[in-house]
Amino acid sequence: MQVLEKEKKSSHEPSSAPIKIKAINVSFGYKDTEILKDINLEVREGEFLVLMGPSGSGKSTFLRLLADLEKPNSGEIIINNKNGISDIAVVFQDYSLFPWLTAEENIVLALKKRLKGKKSKKELFQLAEQYLTMVQLGHATKKYPGEMSGGMRQRAAIARALSVGSDLLLMDEPFGALDPITRIQLQELVLQINQDQKKTIIFVTHDAEEAIMLADSIVMFSPGPPGKILECIDVPFEKPINRNELFESREFIEFRDDLLQLMNKGIFEKLNQKEAVEDGGGI
Repeated sequence: MQVLEKEKKSSHEPSSAPIKIKAINVSFGYKDTEILKDINLEVREGEFLVLMGPSGSGKSTFLRLLADLEKPNSGEIIINNKNGISDIAVVFQDYSLFPWLTAEENIVLALKKRLKGKKSKKELFQLAEQYLTMVQLGHATKKYPGEMSGGMRQRAAIARALSVGSDLLLMDEPFGALDPITRIQLQELVLQINQDQKKTIIFVTHDAEEAIMLADSIVMFSPGPPGKILECIDVPFEKPINRNELFESREFIEFRDDLLQLMNKGIFEKLNQKEAVEDGGGI
């Protein structure tokens, strides 16, 4: 990511990799409400980028723009040196699995779209089982979403996203509704996917500790509307990270507190602006 230059420690050095995504003067809004304004950002291949910021800052909207689910009102988003891409993998917080299909049938549906008749039905189900085994769900291939826990459903959603075959994975607060233990397990899974498969991952979260654990770089959005990029910070901790050692270190505590202070600073500035407008309007 290129906006703020800092020393980066990473096992795959994304700072030297080719540019995967470029957002140029991107703005977006509905009618009279401007949600995002003048977003400029570069993301490199293999980078794990986390988007942070308070609610309403436009993080999820920016992810939808990257996924081509929305179109910018102005500016452009270039992925793999072209505008728009059809095979981006997306994981949402609500899992988005088809409830009338089993775990493996949800994967097969994505595989059919990707492979377009190149595999037999038997081969498709074998591939689906492989993807589910990859996310430790090999025992649950025949289960329907309603028969699975939240963590299992999210693993199935990740498996389906991986089956799309894209090297770009977008994740919108995917672990926000999960219990702490399941959340940690899935954080480790996503980190492993990033490291082993060299996927570029864009991940939205409100959680500072989660952001630090996962990210090579963190983009902090200012409170909206409209949301803007407040600052971009490279995470200075080398991967793989020992969670217990990291969380007990003074460097981690200081870095986390700086992140939270930056986010809170934006919130307080927004509140002060609102109060100034309201005071001025009463004169």
